[in-house]
Amino acid sequence: MLIYRGLSRISRISTKTPFGRRWLPSHPLLSGASHSAAAAAAAEADSSVKVLGCREAYSWSLPALHGIRHQIHHQSSSVIEEQLDPFSLVADELSILAKRLRSMVVAEVPKLASAAEYFFKMGVEGKRFRPTVLLLMATALNLRVPEPLHDGVEDALATELRTRQQCIAEITEMIHVASLLHDDVLDDADTRRGIGSLNFVMGNKLAVLAGDFLLSRACVALASLKNTEVVTLLATVVEHLVTGETMQMTTSSDQRCSMDYYMQKTYYKTASLISNSCKAIALLAGQTAEVAILAFDYGKNLGLAYQLIDDVLDFTGTSASLGKGSLSDIRHGIITAPILFAMEEFPQLRTVVEQGFEDSSNVDIALEYLGKSRGIQRTRELAVKHANLAAAAIDSLPENNDEDVRKSRRALLDLTQRVVTRNK
Repeated sequence: MLIYRGLSRISRISTKTPFGRRWLPSHPLLSGASHSAAAAAAAEADSSVKVLGCREAYSWSLPALHGIRHQIHHQSSSVIEEQLDPFSLVADELSILAKRLRSMVVAEVPKLASAAEYFFKMGVEGKRFRPTVLLLMATALNLRVPEPLHDGVEDALATELRTRQQCIAEITEMIHVASLLHDDVLDDADTRRGIGSLNFVMGNKLAVLAGDFLLSRACVALASLKNTEVVTLLATVVEHLVTGETMQMTTSSDQRCSMDYYMQKTYYKTASLISNSCKAIALLAGQTAEVAILAFDYGKNLGLAYQLIDDVLDFTGTSASLGKGSLSDIRHGIITAPILFAMEEFPQLRTVVEQGFEDSSNVDIALEYLGKSRGIQRTRELAVKHANLAAAAIDSLPENNDEDVRKSRRALLDLTQRVVTRNK
């Protein structure tokens, strides 16, 4: 079943939760109710973003989420909600994971070892977004061990479970980095995370082999969990990554211009990994099928929202902020949501798309149509819609009064905000 079912107006959700509720502020800085009208006006005036790298600099006004009647649920354990940084909540564990990952990708052949650890070295690990989500999900879902148990047994069981869930985070990061290495070869990319891409520095063959090596190490770690259902989930992710990349490379003219096709491909390439990994975390915790589905839904919708904002930033960001070239997708002939929405308003844009973008003048023409359309705004609105669905999944989890669980759930909700308001 296709993931996308058409963009609908985003209605105000007012689901009550045991944590209360709070709407996402309309300003992307998320400064809360105290944000003044003067500051909002200043932000609106600043929201005209230039697209560089063209013969002409086209501009359009980004909504900065001002005109979107949207909200993302917030759970709070008190009237005055504690401000949480999702990444700081798991910072210590992320450091442990980073060291463990560096040890897991050591290879006997020095050249392969250098290639495999290229994006795991300190300073270029990336945002570590996926491990953060998974560690927070682990805390948000973990069940208490039933009483009575001998002293120390509960701690031992909890430690073993946490180690297994950390393993899912490590596997997910290895699969993710492997997919980046392979994608950079296919896209002939020269930068990634602000440095030279591995294929640019060491060549395509070694980059492909390094990606294969990471996948093999992920498989070994996955097998060590001895959980058939979890193995199936993560194996399916690898199949989806290949399927999504193939869909992108072999599109017909109609598929290339289809939002349904684009969203299905986006699920395979981006959202499948985080959604199935979240589900794996739930299964290892012994959660019910219903809770496992909620974890899956959170990951799926968060992943889709993340990629939609990536599509926006490809047009509005800079190479410095993105760590890779801006306008990368369209220059490689990849049609994403902003152009698809612009095409709905200006059907003549399809002719330009079908001609391709080897000619840079076609890139300029497409950007001109995009600037006149609501393509950027509608893509942001769609991202917010999926962020709201992710938040709703967390709101639907069974009530739990444990303070760590509540903090982690609030942090997962905070991530739905950060995803749609980020600028890099």
